[in-house]
Amino acid sequence: MSKTLTQLEAADFINRSFKPLPRAYGDALVEAALADRRIVSLCADLVPPTEMDRFRDELPDRFLNTGIAEANMIGMAGGMARSGEIPFCHSFCAFITKRVLDQITMQAAYPNLPVKIVGFLPGIATLLGVSHQAIEDVAIMRAVPNMAIFEPSGPEYHAAMVKMALEWDGPVYLRMKRPDTTPEAFTPQQVEIGKGVIRREGSDITIISAGICVSEAILAADRLAQDGIDARVVDMASIKPIDKALIIESAQKTGAIVTAENHSIIGGLGSAVAETLMDAGIGLPFQRVGIQDQFCEGGTTPYLMQKFGIDSTGIAEAVRQVCKRKT
Repeated sequence: MSKTLTQLEAADFINRSFKPLPRAYGDALVEAALADRRIVSLCADLVPPTEMDRFRDELPDRFLNTGIAEANMIGMAGGMARSGEIPFCHSFCAFITKRVLDQITMQAAYPNLPVKIVGFLPGIATLLGVSHQAIEDVAIMRAVPNMAIFEPSGPEYHAAMVKMALEWDGPVYLRMKRPDTTPEAFTPQQVEIGKGVIRREGSDITIISAGICVSEAILAADRLAQDGIDARVVDMASIKPIDKALIIESAQKTGAIVTAENHSIIGGLGSAVAETLMDAGIGLPFQRVGIQDQFCEGGTTPYLMQKFGIDSTGIAEAVRQVCKRKT
């Protein structure tokens, strides 16, 4: 039975940006800017959805709303970076990557400038359908030289994303997801550039995931344990550079790998892991969980994740199939 968006759900989405939701990323950027006057913020007329309201209010002389003009924003950021500033540019993932690739390449990546590109609404995590869904952005940005890509699995890693962006000597793409509701109190966690985080140990298979699929991978692993399948879960928040050593160690320890991502299976995290294994001469049972070679549709995030097979049920089924090939 198909699920349709009710008027109540639509109204909640429209009003959500005006609710007092946590600003783990926005607060972290303000704190970093208070400590480093080189940091400036640019926004493409999406201040509340990108958590820039506090930055705008407390540091107005270092905030610039460029309007709905991402290409101009990146060009401006390139000039600001050449002048010694560290610009963080904000919009939705689909707009700040696909619409602006030439400016990103020529104004930020080619001169290797510290332009930090921050996109919200990753993958299918939006009600607004194909025009707002970024299921190709990681593939696009992975191919850009000098570009780093980081994607947190939850608000506890948002401050770490700001720190990593500042530590990377060059352009960065942060693929962010704002919490839909006020989460329970969380403790900020650390992650390093080029390092994955083992979120659950296991010996039978490794699930390598990023972003909103990490919690689904952990849930899948807990359910699989009831069937006697012991799955390791790796949170690969640093997609580029990627933790090649951990991928190879996981392959050697568990003998099978499933990747799970809120992105097309073409060119994203799954491709990066497969490339690492092939370059190392490692062959093993392997499967990519992600959006197949297709466009999606509008809908709630849980519904879309279930429909396109990237929720815990889809991940668990992929693990079962790969484990059968392992034996």
